[in-house]
Amino acid sequence: MTDQTRDLVLITGASGFVGSAVARIAQEKGFAVRVLVRATSPRRNVEALDAEVVVGDMRDEASMRAALRGVRYLLHVAADYRLWAPDPLEIERANLEGAEATMRAALKEGVERIVYTSSVATLKVTSSGASADETSPLTPERAIGVYKRSKVLAERAVERMIAQDGLPAVIVNPSTPIGPRDVKPTPTGRIIVEAALGKLPAFVDTGLNLVHVDDVAAGHFLALERGKIGERYILGGENLPLQTMLADIATLTGRKPPTIALPRWPLYPLALGAEMVAKFTKHEPFVTVDGLRMSKNKMYFSSAKAERELGYRARPYREGLSDAIDWFRQAGYLNR
Repeated sequence: MTDQTRDLVLITGASGFVGSAVARIAQEKGFAVRVLVRATSPRRNVEALDAEVVVGDMRDEASMRAALRGVRYLLHVAADYRLWAPDPLEIERANLEGAEATMRAALKEGVERIVYTSSVATLKVTSSGASADETSPLTPERAIGVYKRSKVLAERAVERMIAQDGLPAVIVNPSTPIGPRDVKPTPTGRIIVEAALGKLPAFVDTGLNLVHVDDVAAGHFLALERGKIGERYILGGENLPLQTMLADIATLTGRKPPTIALPRWPLYPLALGAEMVAKFTKHEPFVTVDGLRMSKNKMYFSSAKAERELGYRARPYREGLSDAIDWFRQAGYLNR
């Protein structure tokens, strides 16, 4: 890459959690920043940016071509990160059709280099606790739930366009980001908020990989600068049991850590009931059937490839947890 000062970069999803962190780093690095938001997107995360804000829809190719005009680099971060929706096909349309339309537009507008934000949801995990890496792709048929399936389908579509159309894209697979500006919040952010409020007295036996959102964002630019076209890189942090995460939240908030391990089977009727209620309220339930099914496996991953090839590093996960709690407190999420 040549001198990037004031090169125009488009970041999709900048009103969201990871996208807002990516946009902030782009600004710090001296890029000319353009961000794409939907007409209905909250603007809280883009208000402080020195960026050109354009309104569009990543599923609409014409809209994306307009947003990409004159852009040298694209970071396509936007995604529908929900484990449940009243119409599950909404998630698939956003993630698959959005990726396809955006990549087609980037090809037609001659974008020089692209970082496509996928997810570790596209990789196989097991109940054994072994760390998955980039060599274990998941098939759509084996994906649990519409979110995972949509991300697998979208990643495969991007890979086909790289191979067949010369799409100049590098793929990154973030694990589970935590930290500031989780405005929605994400499913993991909801767990942090509920635990910080003392509303999670028990847990299921599962594990996850947690990483500070700013480290994920920094990894995007390492991929932009050093990544190989067509390769994918896990951007993760630390593997740990859910119980450890909840105990650390309790320590940071002065609460008693949960000690009750729940079996999954009694929770399935609760999840089914919560989903039925959610169809009427239109609010995503806290416990979902797909979430319980996913929790059977320990979602552990290795970032060794990104560390080796990109120079990627992640800070201790507890810093991200502390930053998340501080931000949720300042933003009023912990006043309930």
